[in-house]
Amino acid sequence: MKLSWKQLLIAAGLFLAGYFSFNGSAGAQALEKPKVSIAVGGKNLFYYLPLTIAEQLGYFKDEGLQVEISDFAGGAKALQAMVGGSADVVSGAYEHTINMQAKNQPIVAFVLQGRAPQIVLAVNNKTMPNYKTVADLKGKKIGVTAPGSSTSVMASYVLAKAGLKPSDVSFIGVGAAAGAISAVRSGQIDAIANLDPVISMLEQSKEIKTIADTRTLKDTNDVFGGPMPAATLYAPAAFIQKYPNTTQALTNAMVRALKWIQKAGPSDIIKAVPESYLLGDRSLYIDAFMKVRQAISPDGYFPPGGPDTALRTLKAFEPSLADKQIDLSKTFTNSFVQKANAKYK
Repeated sequence: MKLSWKQLLIAAGLFLAGYFSFNGSAGAQALEKPKVSIAVGGKNLFYYLPLTIAEQLGYFKDEGLQVEISDFAGGAKALQAMVGGSADVVSGAYEHTINMQAKNQPIVAFVLQGRAPQIVLAVNNKTMPNYKTVADLKGKKIGVTAPGSSTSVMASYVLAKAGLKPSDVSFIGVGAAAGAISAVRSGQIDAIANLDPVISMLEQSKEIKTIADTRTLKDTNDVFGGPMPAATLYAPAAFIQKYPNTTQALTNAMVRALKWIQKAGPSDIIKAVPESYLLGDRSLYIDAFMKVRQAISPDGYFPPGGPDTALRTLKAFEPSLADKQIDLSKTFTNSFVQKANAKYK
């Protein structure tokens, strides 16, 4: 049976309408890589809340993406997964882009999730009841999410300002959930560098004493002397060059999540995240969210001066960076965020 031109046009129209609907939007038709794997270190943390919101509210799917998220004990482990080829993209700390450039492995951060690190360094009241100054940490065990992660970077910087080197302490990976809490309670570690809701739970029970806090913009400026970019989505420069539309789709979903968080109330957050994130205490989770709310980026843009702060921080305790020429302009881009903000206002 022959179809008329009119019937063919109607059929073609129906096909295209279905295609665009399947892909979430007409702009998603050109996705070079619809299936994307993202590695993250400590997905339950508020540090990565925008990633969870984008996933839970279906924003990745709306952009035509099938995203698989793998959770690791810390950001350094997530980075290893990407370098090893088992992840395309990392939801991780901005400073990893600097360290990787120093190793001639260019990676680029393309959307900012946090404009303050949210990391708290605190001593264990059980093992260090007589703590006085940072110098008292010499020879002690500091629990971090994973050695080499942003938690150890923050702790190392605070130590450096007190005249201590990272080698003056022992960094022990304790993860970012119940394991970190039990490490404090069992006396396995003398201090901890971790994030909320873990820190708030330990604070509530008065098991720790805070040394340095970066949950607010003011506290972050006090610790680092400037704006400090925190969680990002980053990927190898080659990935972004090869899959620009996919990168844009990822950015769109994240910026949409950031804007949702800005307007959401605590009860909205509770409904959106998995029950396991609450660590068995909803009211504590809400209190912790209110403490870190301003640390979450409102729009995904990397702030002026932020990359410079990160480089200065790393150089304070990493001798290997002293003789390296780092081109910060190649460690991040705001171009995808700019387009995303035009789409989601």
